[in-house]
Amino acid sequence: AVRKMAAHRAAVWSFLTAVALSLVVVGMPPVMVGAAVAHGLVFGIVRIAWTLLCAVWIYELAVETGHFEVIKESIGAVTDDRRMQVLLIAFAFGAVLEGSGGGGAPVAICGAMMVGLGFNPFAAAVLCLIANTSPVAYGGVGNPIRTLVAVTGLPEADLSAMVGRILPWTALILPFWLVRSMTKTRQTLEVWPGLLTCGVTFAAVQFYWSNYRDASLVDIIGGLATLLVLTLLFKVWQPRTIWRYPGEPGVNDLHRKQHRIGEVLHAWSPFLLLAVLVILWGIPSIKDWLDTFTTRVPVPGLHNLVVRVPPVVAATQAEPAVFDLAWLSAIGTATFFAGLIAGPILGLSVKGTLQVFLRTCYRMRFSMVAILAMLGLGFITRYSGMDATLGLAMTNTGVLFPFFGTLLGWLGVALTGTDAGSNALFGSLQVITARQLGLSPVLMAAANSAGGVMGKMIDAQSIIVACAATGQEGREGDLFRAV
Repeated sequence: AVRKMAAHRAAVWSFLTAVALSLVVVGMPPVMVGAAVAHGLVFGIVRIAWTLLCAVWIYELAVETGHFEVIKESIGAVTDDRRMQVLLIAFAFGAVLEGSGGGGAPVAICGAMMVGLGFNPFAAAVLCLIANTSPVAYGGVGNPIRTLVAVTGLPEADLSAMVGRILPWTALILPFWLVRSMTKTRQTLEVWPGLLTCGVTFAAVQFYWSNYRDASLVDIIGGLATLLVLTLLFKVWQPRTIWRYPGEPGVNDLHRKQHRIGEVLHAWSPFLLLAVLVILWGIPSIKDWLDTFTTRVPVPGLHNLVVRVPPVVAATQAEPAVFDLAWLSAIGTATFFAGLIAGPILGLSVKGTLQVFLRTCYRMRFSMVAILAMLGLGFITRYSGMDATLGLAMTNTGVLFPFFGTLLGWLGVALTGTDAGSNALFGSLQVITARQLGLSPVLMAAANSAGGVMGKMIDAQSIIVACAATGQEGREGDLFRAV
């Protein structure tokens, strides 16, 4: 951020620093360091890089075939106001994508869509990162909550409910915060009915579903409900003045072609197909069936050779390390199939569709390097015990632990790039420390997950994904400072 270094260079230097620390300071054997790096690279390719690559590919297909112009005009038919378009795309549609799969897809897809609609690319990256906070604790069909259950042994219903009592307040504030980051206070307050409707709808669904239903569909139902309610609102209410970025054409200067319903659905088909396939991939029964085709191989020189001991965990336990080659069940594969089907639907040949894919691979080569370097860093941090050192330092805060424990969740996401990863690292530690200090274990475990959502917008992976999706490669340091 200070030196304005390109993300892939900063990531590689940070990765090499982590390797040096693990070898020299921690004393981790070189074979185990290499195994941890390999584990991180495999995870990064299958779970993160693959998803991002395919998500950007779908956007490129829509642009290549000219259908993105129809998408732009269809959203403009709902509202021309940039402030309200942010709520529809970055907040509501982003929540659906986060709930369906996460893994960088919400920032990648929504960022690319907003740039295609004419948003300033840098501003689109900032807005997507900020919007991708409140839904994170229930992302990936509730995966962070299930991870928390696995490491703490606490009831899923209790943890889901507690997180669902903390985060709705964030959801209420977030629409106002998003729009205020775009424009001035007066212009923010001009559209308070839309902002309040958006925040209240998502917050209410998030609270109700997490407390009285389950943790799996919180974001998907909340995002879809918010999209529906906002669309209905815009039929009876529109901002008094339409706000657009300085230098953009005014609404009266736009010569928007009217499109039939069939044309609009045709243009939207890649993203609709993507949403459907990602949701299907996340349904437990389908996911379990796809997982039967997964190859899992213990990581040589690492599996069960790292041991975690109290007070980091309740009882001494070996740390598993397994290459999870879940290509078929990965969200990226659902996204790839969506692109493979969408290309011919949009009028490209299969060969033309794959040519666009190869061009996308080349354009994103530096982003892929950055992502893989950060995953290597994260896995070295985890298996060398540096994460436990950071966590134990936080527990010395005593009566201030509720504050610092929440920051511990933030730190976990900043290190791993996922709320589930933060819960896996620090969930057990939160419960142990809470019991020692006489605090509610459910509250502090939930605070780890809820605090983690704020770390999502500034973790290195998210920053890199946002820059790649909006064509801002090389400006990662600027984006980090802005967010």
